[in-house]
Amino acid sequence: MTATLIAGTTVRAVVPASSANLGPGFDTLGLALGLYDEITVTAVPSGLSVRVDGEGAGEVPWGPSHLVVRAIERGLEAAGVWANGLDVHCHNRIPHSRGLGSSASAAVGGLAAANALVTAVDPSLALAPETLVQLASEFEGHPDNASASVLGGAVVSWSREVGPPEGPRHFAAVRLDVHPDLGATVLIPGEKSSTAHTRGLLPDLVPHRDAAFTASRSALAVVALTSRPDLLPLATEDRIHQPYRAEALPTTTRWVRTLRAHGHAATVSGAGPTVLVLGTDSIASDLRAQAEDDGMTVLDLEIAGAVDSALVTA
Repeated sequence: MTATLIAGTTVRAVVPASSANLGPGFDTLGLALGLYDEITVTAVPSGLSVRVDGEGAGEVPWGPSHLVVRAIERGLEAAGVWANGLDVHCHNRIPHSRGLGSSASAAVGGLAAANALVTAVDPSLALAPETLVQLASEFEGHPDNASASVLGGAVVSWSREVGPPEGPRHFAAVRLDVHPDLGATVLIPGEKSSTAHTRGLLPDLVPHRDAAFTASRSALAVVALTSRPDLLPLATEDRIHQPYRAEALPTTTRWVRTLRAHGHAATVSGAGPTVLVLGTDSIASDLRAQAEDDGMTVLDLEIAGAVDSALVTA
């Protein structure tokens, strides 16, 4: 039997940005970052209303095809709850198409809002975190950004086939509790980047020595993130995706090299063009000023916790 939302029920979800790969952990390692989108959803008697302000307000659809709306509907469907109508308000702070997981955050935020609505109807119907990871990852086909926004902290994520090749996949992740002194700085260029384009630059095969090198650094990254942040400059080295994307991201690549030359653990955030710097200290003021003069927005961010959602009124 399907439960129905009571008109007037309002929930709010606050979802963090994320960075994927962290250098060597291609499509596997992710990190939640303290830059947040906020989604408010109210059950109404009928219809659909979508309002978007902040980042990407004039660039995304405002109707049923909006990713947040699709995620809300998917979450309600998974729990067996029906909505006669929805009013959705998205206040976006995560830049779009910059390698900070904006689409994954939209999916996670919509699912978390749906989960809060479901919990208001019947707490026993609430979706578990592992279900949120699965549903959010289905939107993009890999769980690195999505699981970071769901679980918070750093994550190791993976997927496996549950049927024939190219069929359904099971997505999963485990959270790593990062070292308490660890923080992040992001350098966000004005230009955007297409994940599809930069992924298309990657070769089908890489040399065995590069695969072995990057596998060792990915394993080391787990140690560095959790207990040995002094190892991060080594642990964020990569040979399987960043070199192949370098030509398409000239400003990003130049700043990654500059920062690494100064001893910082700098990487391309996701598919770029944002630069992610991990460490226990902020970058020097002169480097920050140079980056800002080069058109970068420089932000110091905390390592974020899990997505949060709650009932506002009922």
